[in-house]
Amino acid sequence: MGDIVIAMPKHEDANRIRDAIKRSGLWEEIVICSSGAETLRIIENQDVSLVICMKSLGDMRYEELANYISSRVNILLLTKDATLAPFSSSIVKLLIPFRPSDLIASVKTLLPSSYYERRKNTKPKQNRSPEEKKILDKAKGILMERNLMTEPEAFRYIQKSSMDAGRTLIESAQMIITMSNFDL
Repeated sequence: MGDIVIAMPKHEDANRIRDAIKRSGLWEEIVICSSGAETLRIIENQDVSLVICMKSLGDMRYEELANYISSRVNILLLTKDATLAPFSSSIVKLLIPFRPSDLIASVKTLLPSSYYERRKNTKPKQNRSPEEKKILDKAKGILMERNLMTEPEAFRYIQKSSMDAGRTLIESAQMIITMSNFDL
């Protein structure tokens, strides 16, 4: 399944962390657990490199979890307790609240370089439907023709405008197509 396990009592919090990691393009396969016991079962059956967890998991604290798992598995401890000193070199503390960029930097540091290099050299999957691809290609074509952009420049323009406006890539592409129909 995955090499990163997010162990948190609240599923919503775990989903936010997972989504931030996936958005960064750093990792795609992430397992979410809500208890220490479940986390230990996953670690036993998979090749896990990193566990992201809170100080308490309901059925056990992070210290107990760390004692049960191998030292090759790193732990990213998310905590509000600034005075907490991790007792092991395989545990790194990240204070809550944190910026997504701090989370990603911590994850990159704790993942083995072989995993990170492997992920960096593979292209992320594109899960767009044929209709969405057609819309995106048409918008890129309009930008390339009217603004003399290359295809990567046109894609980057659509991507940036969608991020700036808080829209999806396809919504921004549709907007470009619609606006081109009104040009005189």
